[in-house]
Amino acid sequence: MSSERLAGLLDEYAELEKRLADPAIHADQATARRVGRRYAELVPLHKAADELEQARADLAAARELAAEDPSFAAEAESIAVSVPGLEERLAELLIPRDPHDAKDVIVEIKAGEGGEESALFAGDLLRMYSRYAERHGWVTEVIDAQDSDLGGVKDVSLSIKTKGVPEGGNGVWSRLKWEGGVHRVQRVPVTESQGRIHTSAAGVLVLPEAEDVDVTIDQNDLRIDVFRSSGPGGQSVNTTDSAVRITHLPTGIVVSCQNEKSQLQNREQAMRILRARLLAAAQEQADAAASDARKAQVRTVDRSERIRTYNFPQNRITDHRIGYTAYNLDLALAGELDGVLDALAEADRAARLAGDTELTRR
Repeated sequence: MSSERLAGLLDEYAELEKRLADPAIHADQATARRVGRRYAELVPLHKAADELEQARADLAAARELAAEDPSFAAEAESIAVSVPGLEERLAELLIPRDPHDAKDVIVEIKAGEGGEESALFAGDLLRMYSRYAERHGWVTEVIDAQDSDLGGVKDVSLSIKTKGVPEGGNGVWSRLKWEGGVHRVQRVPVTESQGRIHTSAAGVLVLPEAEDVDVTIDQNDLRIDVFRSSGPGGQSVNTTDSAVRITHLPTGIVVSCQNEKSQLQNREQAMRILRARLLAAAQEQADAAASDARKAQVRTVDRSERIRTYNFPQNRITDHRIGYTAYNLDLALAGELDGVLDALAEADRAARLAGDTELTRR
């Protein structure tokens, strides 16, 4: 393990501890939250380093005593057995982690091939992620949505946030970052009169939610258009120019929001999504410059690029990236996603230990 990296991170931990002990920092909640998240990320490392240091000290003392009193030999042997495990744990914590792991996310779900059936499946995915968030005590908010005629969704943006500082710096992104891609469903649609199984798909994009300090946006780079909402929402929504479309001219990224009654509220929501997309784009550029092996999340709803299949007749969920299969689709759609997410996290951990940081995200 790198002693220099360990020393640097422990120094950072001590500095963050001092900052959090200063009452002045809490006058700025955004700064306090950011510092608190980073501190939480370093707590496991600090604890592991302390445990290893203590074990080594105890081992040295036990061996010294064993030289004079053989009864201490068994204790020394017991401590010696525990040291390699502690060293391995610390070495794992020293591997550079995803810088966004502590962040909240915006999940975008778009219906793809399959018409109304695809929109209904997109609605199923929306409920699945909402229920998973509820199980973890997270807060969800639909930022913008376009409903379909049969009760599904054509396009939806869902914000998922932790309450307070996530333990160990493991925020929503650390759990849902692998969900981006094409999700395929196989089932008999409600619109199918012959009972035939159809295949359709929906696209999912997961973005770490950006804070103001993460992305700087020049207002001169924005073109902001307003228009009349075409969706449900009541008389005031459909008869006023409350919907907002923001175009980021340098990148061509376009974001529209029409859920809120107020033009100002729709603009604020659109800016949240724009910041998240710009942060993701900047990260992709940085990763591409560092490694040609980096691949972004799938952004097209092409069934050939699927990452996961939901087979209703077999009650089966299959993640194609890691060969995971379970026959509990009903439970997964009810929000019990930890089985597949734990498998993805373990595959990622193994990949990072092997030096491949992108194994499960390509």
